[in-house]
Amino acid sequence: MASREKWLVAIPIFNEVDFVDQILDEVLQYALHILVIDDGSSDGTADVLSRRSDITVITHRENRGYGAALQSAFEYTIDEGFDGIVTMDCDGQHQPKRIPRFIEAASAADIVSGSRYLKKYDGDSEPPAERMSINRRITGELNQRLGFELTDAFCGFKAYRTDALKQLRITDNGYAMPLQLWVEASAAGLSVIEVPVPLIYLDLERSFGGSLDHAETRLAYYNRVLEETIRSVEESGRCVPAENDRLCKTSG
Repeated sequence: MASREKWLVAIPIFNEVDFVDQILDEVLQYALHILVIDDGSSDGTADVLSRRSDITVITHRENRGYGAALQSAFEYTIDEGFDGIVTMDCDGQHQPKRIPRFIEAASAADIVSGSRYLKKYDGDSEPPAERMSINRRITGELNQRLGFELTDAFCGFKAYRTDALKQLRITDNGYAMPLQLWVEASAAGLSVIEVPVPLIYLDLERSFGGSLDHAETRLAYYNRVLEETIRSVEESGRCVPAENDRLCKTSG
């Protein structure tokens, strides 16, 4: 990374009052610019954030969803003239000390995506079976249809170069936003690399919310968003690789 580049670390947050201060203190050791998107928290998180002067906060007055929080982060990155953005969660799954590695890797790719399955680390958690099964099924589908060689389609620890963000049309407000991201990245011919990160689950009971806690419902939702996004891209006159047919420029 050139020293003149300015990078943002963005953290979407919803009801993380018990973790937010600790996570932000750690992130500040590795980043100069931090954006928190408070997505309608009602547990006191907003009060904690209001006491800090070392971060920027965007507040969604009501809970709009993970994808909506990242859309706000992407818009801020572009509007404020950052060269790139690192996104990470506030639930302890993502280690702030790895932020420099993501930024470094972004010197050679448009998108750097964390993978919990590229390498085994001492102390790795055992992932919930249904989550790992859905991840593998969707990741395989994306690879086959889009020409990528991903191992982890859903890791939220990522780095994006701003020039790449400007080519993405992200509209999904929910947890299926990564599927829209991968289709858009394929259609735009963006280069993608993965970097390994530990597999950490501190709260195995964490909820997706409502009917999405049911695995088959969640899988159907992901598949629907994938199909709708591919159809939308094709209707806009762009293209994505058909199954086993690289029609667009992609990089695994």
